[in-house]
Amino acid sequence: MQQFVGTGVALITPFKKDYSVDVEALKKIVEYNISSGIDYLVVLGTTGESATLTTEEKELVKETIINVNNGRLPLVLGIGGNNTADVVYQLKNTDLSKFDAVLSVSPYYNKPTQEGIYQHYKMLAENSPLPIILYNVPGRTSSNILPKTVLRLARDFSNIIGIKEASGDIVQAMDIIKDKPKDFLVISGDDMITLPMVLAGGAGVISVIGEGFPKEFSAMIKLGLERKVDEAYTIHYNLMDITNMIFEQGNPAGIKEVFSHLELCENTVRLPLVPVDADLSARIKQFIQQFKNK
Repeated sequence: MQQFVGTGVALITPFKKDYSVDVEALKKIVEYNISSGIDYLVVLGTTGESATLTTEEKELVKETIINVNNGRLPLVLGIGGNNTADVVYQLKNTDLSKFDAVLSVSPYYNKPTQEGIYQHYKMLAENSPLPIILYNVPGRTSSNILPKTVLRLARDFSNIIGIKEASGDIVQAMDIIKDKPKDFLVISGDDMITLPMVLAGGAGVISVIGEGFPKEFSAMIKLGLERKVDEAYTIHYNLMDITNMIFEQGNPAGIKEVFSHLELCENTVRLPLVPVDADLSARIKQFIQQFKNK
C-alpha cells in the first residue's frame, strides 16, 4: 500500500454564498493540490462537511473530483457511520470503481466498547470490496480505538491496511507503530504532531493544513520520511502558527478562510458550523501575506 505513504489531504467541499456546492472552486482546489505535490486525495471526509451534504451533492462532489483527477492520484472515499448495517450497505451499493481505499471513522455517539469497535470493523472488512483505513478521532466520536484493538484488527484482516490516528496522543501512535504488522500504515490525522509521528515510523498524513499549503507540507513529509530532520522541522515551524489558527474555531472553517484569502473559494460553511470571526480572519490573512514574502 505504498500509494498511501506520504501526504494525503482531506478535501473541503466549497460552497457558494447561497450554500450550493461550488463545482468550479472544487476543480481549482483539486488541481491546486495535485500540481503542488500531494500524493493522494481523500473525498467526503469530515473536512468535506459530508454530514451536511445530500446524497445528490455527494455524488456531484465525487464525480467532480474523479473527473479532475483523471486517474493521476489515488483516491480514498470516506464511508463510515454509527450504524454498522448501513455502512455495510453503502460499501456494497456505492460505485467504488474509481477509488483505491475507504476511510471509515469509528462509530460515534453510540460509544461502543473495544469489542464493539472490533466487531464493527470486522463486519466492514468482511464486506468491503476495497482496502479499509481505520479512522480514530476521539474528539469527534467520544470513543478511542485503543492500540490493542487496532493491532487485533490489523492482524486479523489483511484488507484493513492502516489507521488515520487522530487521537492527538503521540504515545498511542508509537504503541501501534511498535507492534504493528510490517505493511500496516500508521497515518497521522493530527497536523501538529505529524512530523514527530513520521519520524517515529509513521507512514505520513491525511492533512487539513496540507491542502492549503500543499507544496510546503508535502515537502516536509518527504523530508521526514527521508530522515532529513532539520530541514523537515524548519518547514514544520514555519507552518506551526497557521496550523494552530485553522483549528482555533473549528474545521473546516479555518481552512476555508485560508482558501478565501488564496482566492480559491468562499469561506462559506453550513450550519451548525459558522465562519471564523474577523480577528482570526485578519490573523490568517496576515500570515499568508508574510509567508508569501519569505
